[in-house]
Amino acid sequence: QAQLVESGGGMVQAGDSRALSCAASGPTFITSAMAWFRQAPGKEREFVGCISGTGSLTEYADSVKDRFTIARNNDAKMAHLQMVSLKPEDTDVYYCATRSTWQLLCSVHEDDYAYWGQGTQVTVSS
Repeated sequence: QAQLVESGGGMVQAGDSRALSCAASGPTFITSAMAWFRQAPGKEREFVGCISGTGSLTEYADSVKDRFTIARNNDAKMAHLQMVSLKPEDTDVYYCATRSTWQLLCSVHEDDYAYWGQGTQVTVSS
């Protein structure tokens, strides 16, 4: 079992930067790929990016590529989503998620992730 808690959400202006964090508990984090997804009211959850269990590989959605960066610290059981050049369309609830134990590779599919945080709201005003 793993528990994930996101933090760092809030209100920012377009063009600003913001960093989200995901704190994990339980043994699976250091052996599992993790990802960030986001969801707006009435819309499906959207893949943002993921990082492999070792941290050596990352993948991003086209909409955030070159603006968002995911990093992880397995010793601290933390993951971070650094967001720059934020746009109003980045307004969403952001969720971190991890795959099951020993599932080290990234996936863009939310069904491949076993554990989810409660989400943190990011609002970008124009």
